[in-house]
Amino acid sequence: MENQVNSKVSSKRKKAIVHTLLFLVALEIVAISINFFYAPINVAAGGATGIAILLNAAFGFDRSLTVLAVNILSIFLAMIFLDRSTVKKIVFGSFALPILMRITPSFQIIDDELLAVMIGGIVFATGIAFIYRLDASSGGTTVPPLILKKYFNINTAYSLLVIDMIVTFFNIFVSGTNAFFLAAFSLMITSIVMRRIEIGLDLKQQVTIMSNDHIDDIKERLMSDEQNLTIMNVRGGYTDNNRDMLMVMVDSQSYRQLLNDVHEIDEKAFVVTTNVTEVHGGML
Repeated sequence: MENQVNSKVSSKRKKAIVHTLLFLVALEIVAISINFFYAPINVAAGGATGIAILLNAAFGFDRSLTVLAVNILSIFLAMIFLDRSTVKKIVFGSFALPILMRITPSFQIIDDELLAVMIGGIVFATGIAFIYRLDASSGGTTVPPLILKKYFNINTAYSLLVIDMIVTFFNIFVSGTNAFFLAAFSLMITSIVMRRIEIGLDLKQQVTIMSNDHIDDIKERLMSDEQNLTIMNVRGGYTDNNRDMLMVMVDSQSYRQLLNDVHEIDEKAFVVTTNVTEVHGGML
C-alpha cells in the first residue's frame, strides 16, 4: 500500500516537473519573439510586453522590469478580484517571463520590418498557444479580461483584443504610423496562428455518404480499406424512405482517395464533408 502511495506521489512529481519545463520552454519562445523580432524595431503588438516595448522606446525603461511591474500589478488585481486558483496559475509565469526576457539576448536578426513582424507573430503565437494548452498563464494583460468576465460577463477574447488594440494604438505616438500598422498586422497573424494551433495542425474530415443503389458496395469497399465506419439509419425527407447513411472520419491525406473510391462505385453518391478540429475515442 505504501509503495503504491509513493509511486503515485512520484508520478505526480514527474508530471509537475515536465509541466514546468514545458511551461518554461513556451515562455522562452515568447521571450525570443519579443527580443529578436518586436523590440529591435520598436513595434508593440499588445500585451504587457507591448507596453514594455513602448516605454523602452519612449523613455528607455528596461523591458523586463516593465513586464515584471505590469505582472505584479496583475497579481494584486487577481488577488483582489479573482479566486485563489487563478492567482496560483499566473504567479509563476508572471515572474518567469521577465526573467527569461532579461537573460535572453536581444538583437535584430531580420532587416525587413514586415518580415520581422510576420515571423515574430508566428513565434509569439506558438508560445502563447502552448501556454494555453498547458492551462497556464504569463499574467500581464490577460488578467483584466478575466475580471471583466467574472463581474460583467464580457467575453475574454473581445476584451483582450480591445486591450491589445489600445496598446497597439500607442505605436503611433511612440514609433509612428508605420509601427502601428505593422503591429496591427502582427496581431492578425498571431490570432490566425493561435487559432490554427489550438484546433490542431492535423485536421480531420467527417464524411457522410448516401447512395440510392450502391450503399452496400460502398460499405464493403470502406470495410476492406479498414476505414473507421459508422452506419446510421436515416429517413429521406423527400421520399420518406429509410436508408443507411455512412459516416467516416479521415485525415486530409486520405480524403481525396476516399472520394475517388466512393465515386468509382457510384458517381451520383451524395457526399457531405465537414472539417473536424478534434476527435476523441473511436468509431462504433
